[in-house]
Amino acid sequence: MKNDIEAGVVIHADAELMHPEDKFVTQEIQRGVSTLRFNRIAVSSIFFMHGLCFASWASRIPSIQQNLNLSASALGAILFALPVGFFVSLPFAGWLVGMLKSKRVVILSAILYSIALLSIGTASTIPALFVCLFSFGFFANLLNISINTQAVAVEGLYRKKIMASFHGIWSLAGFVGAALGTWMIGRNIAPFQHYIIVAAIFLIANLVCAFYLVNKDEAAGEKRPLFAMPDKSLLSLGIIAFCSMMVEGAMFDWSGLYFINVVHVAPEYTGLGYTIFMVAMAAMRFIADGFSDKFGLKRILQVSGLLTTVGLFLAVLLPQIVPSTVGFFLIGMGVSSVVPMVYSAAGKSKSLSPGTALTAVSSMGFMGLLIGPPIIGFIAEATSLKVSFLAISIMSVAVIVFASLMSAPQKTKS
Repeated sequence: MKNDIEAGVVIHADAELMHPEDKFVTQEIQRGVSTLRFNRIAVSSIFFMHGLCFASWASRIPSIQQNLNLSASALGAILFALPVGFFVSLPFAGWLVGMLKSKRVVILSAILYSIALLSIGTASTIPALFVCLFSFGFFANLLNISINTQAVAVEGLYRKKIMASFHGIWSLAGFVGAALGTWMIGRNIAPFQHYIIVAAIFLIANLVCAFYLVNKDEAAGEKRPLFAMPDKSLLSLGIIAFCSMMVEGAMFDWSGLYFINVVHVAPEYTGLGYTIFMVAMAAMRFIADGFSDKFGLKRILQVSGLLTTVGLFLAVLLPQIVPSTVGFFLIGMGVSSVVPMVYSAAGKSKSLSPGTALTAVSSMGFMGLLIGPPIIGFIAEATSLKVSFLAISIMSVAVIVFASLMSAPQKTKS
């Protein structure tokens, strides 16, 4: 197929002189290349809208807290509804993708995800907000599993690594969503009005992209169980995802406090660590696929763990603004490729369907994302924030160890 794709992009200057049958074959190849390109654009668009939707919610948390007059502890308790919804959806996500195929689940979950975002803007009581956030987390994960299954299918058609670029687009959407939220807040636009705009764009994009999503998932037609225990390779991928996302969660929630309490920056530089971390993570995801093709999954994961470890040690041992900023940049580079590379490998599982394999690995990874921040808090309470960041480096070292234990580097055949 790859040879066909390469042939399809050649423009024949003397097309008029070709035999009619040759013209027909060339046109069919070019049509296939065009369809594949639209497949990638459609999946990329859904990834972007997924990220934009989530960032739009997150950017208005202060507004929602103020509107409902919530204390910090009350807000923290309510926010727990989102991961609860995520975990409740896990038993259904892989099963639905296996039964209905990922295209249908993407279309359905995108619609419900948009509606759930809108409902958050209408919530006027604490119980209503809890239910809305539960639904938001539930449908966010359905969309996450189904669109990643689509990404695995498109990657299979391309026959080269492109998964990281999809996740890079998700990260890019986070920046756009945060900027849009800041703009909305500055103009005193209510969350509901903000969410109407985002949901409307999402629904339109979903309608258009529905025509170009892949009809058949990767390895469609093969008989694989929808429910089964993960095999050794999937378990290793899940542990690697858990360890990396534990570090990632710590960066999301504690980077600002680290720069305030340990680096002692001026107030205007409070968000520097988080920003540089996100920039590095997003940028690396757009170039990671090329490195993966060249060096293989095993080597990429080893280097990712090493970069994360070096970055953490640099920020802890030299807690000044320049070395800490460089350290957070290295951490962003380190965690950037792990999740997309692991998802890509899981989607090609030989023992489980793509949706079920992705569900197993992503659930382990998300657990790390959830427990990382509180563990940082417990260690910091007992010792110091500096010590807790040093302790979290155990996770990045574990990524190196488990990647090294993989049987062989996994490269995409070309």
